[in-house]
Amino acid sequence: MPLTQIHNVLIAKLRIFAGHTSVLQLRVKPKLQVSLLALLCLPSFALADNDYTFPLGPDHTPTKLNMSSKLARPPVYSEAESQSNQIQPKLTGIRKTFESLNLPGGESMGMLGGELLVNVNELLRVGAGTYGAIEGERGGFITLGVVSELQQRISDAWVSHAGLFVGAGGGHGSNALSGGGLMLRVDLGVAYETKGYGNIGLGISHVRFPSGNISSTQPYIQYEYPFYSLLGSGWLNAPPKDSSLRIDPVQDYRNEFSLVGRHYELDGKAKRADGGVQNSSMQLVGVEWLSYLNDHWFVKIETEGAMGGDNNGYMQIFLGGGLRLPITRSTSSTSIKLHAAAGPAGGGGADVGGGLLVDAGLGLQQNISQNLALELSAGGVMAPSHTFEALNVALKLNYQFGLPDVGSSPVSWYGLGEFDTTPLRVRLTNQTYFKADDRWRNGDINQEVSNLGVQMDYFLTPNWFITGQGLAAYAGDAGAYMVGEVGLGSVWNVTPNWFIEGEALFGAAGGGGLAVGSGLVAQGNASVGYRLNKALSIIATAGRIEALQGLFKANVAGVSLAYQFSTFTSK
Repeated sequence: MPLTQIHNVLIAKLRIFAGHTSVLQLRVKPKLQVSLLALLCLPSFALADNDYTFPLGPDHTPTKLNMSSKLARPPVYSEAESQSNQIQPKLTGIRKTFESLNLPGGESMGMLGGELLVNVNELLRVGAGTYGAIEGERGGFITLGVVSELQQRISDAWVSHAGLFVGAGGGHGSNALSGGGLMLRVDLGVAYETKGYGNIGLGISHVRFPSGNISSTQPYIQYEYPFYSLLGSGWLNAPPKDSSLRIDPVQDYRNEFSLVGRHYELDGKAKRADGGVQNSSMQLVGVEWLSYLNDHWFVKIETEGAMGGDNNGYMQIFLGGGLRLPITRSTSSTSIKLHAAAGPAGGGGADVGGGLLVDAGLGLQQNISQNLALELSAGGVMAPSHTFEALNVALKLNYQFGLPDVGSSPVSWYGLGEFDTTPLRVRLTNQTYFKADDRWRNGDINQEVSNLGVQMDYFLTPNWFITGQGLAAYAGDAGAYMVGEVGLGSVWNVTPNWFIEGEALFGAAGGGGLAVGSGLVAQGNASVGYRLNKALSIIATAGRIEALQGLFKANVAGVSLAYQFSTFTSK
């Protein structure tokens, strides 16, 4: 196009844009017109030889554009390029169920279930769960285990599912009911997905203890709260940072994980379940997880077991919520916490009736570093229908961290600049106890006890990790035995596939006729493992567990299937 034509078109467009103002309606001299044209074209000439980065699409996938060659058409991604710098969040759900089992002799037992499920794909979900009595006369009947589920979408709002729970446990003098402790639960159900309020469902379940006397089919109801978690298979390394990229950072939401030591001072009216005299105090140890809904409100789950007093085997699992209020506006390092919770509890002869316990209290939290805080709390706990009632005081060591606040869309690595990759490992574990002292259990001293459970490892460095485990007996006529421990471990590579590790743990145990005294136990393990791939490994373990204030001593042989994965925590 001749220069005069370009000039005429450009002047006409300027007049339209400026609303035909008197300035642009003046006749512009040719030299000034040429200067104006050059001035307007300069940005295009300047762009022609430079690269610019743009966030494209709802997931902010970054790309570089050369304006001279790509301005007229958008870039085309290959699938490999798009996926290499993205992580797909996993749909996760916290589920609560209630059902009433039919026991021999016409007795019924209301069971509250809790499960954490993660989607492997659109059809398969896996996770861990627990079931505990809250209605009837079997307070303290609690099981732990793993769960898998197949699901099929029926419509936009309805989903059908079929699940299998494999666990172990028992309690409340129920060896005849639970036998060795192995629990199998299958279910079929449907759920309705509400918009923003969670999923409501119902179905039919069948619960069986193969070595015991429980075999029951019943309806159940459920509620599930779905959310998305940013998880990666194996231990991920972030790609090199590119300072030229301009994308929106992923935000975080606050969480707290706490080690808890608690003292119960029981009411003088409290009795043991058999009507005997209840010791006036009990000491417990456990863990607590808080997740904040906003700056002040939180939900929480906690589990603790007795390790002092005369109620070894006592356990409690609470789900609840609360409010955190900074004392001063200028800083949130000192805060007051209010909380309330409820859940299944019992065992160790505690008179909790059906098993439902309610708890409320007040705490004072003081930060001692950016991520660590100490918390002192006091409150009360009671069984609504029976004599168990206590005032309590607890000391907690809080670890505070942020998790990515994500939805269903893929997340770019480059939006996670304010997060560190956090290497984790979960182990599905079988541990068998062998007699190391003739006084280790009340009967069947030559019979081993097999336990099923889950271990979780948080790696501080490639060689050192913090570990926690929860196990319950499924064979050996010790169906009410459970143990929960925390500790420190170390792992070292021998070859690229073979590794060795060791760990030391302490915690609370009891039930099943094992002579654990007050319940405080310590355990040491040595293991050898083989990596099948970047995520899966098999680990063989030998160890020793002893009661620190009892006669229980056992040698341990175990095998674990371990899965390594990564999540992200704010810096």
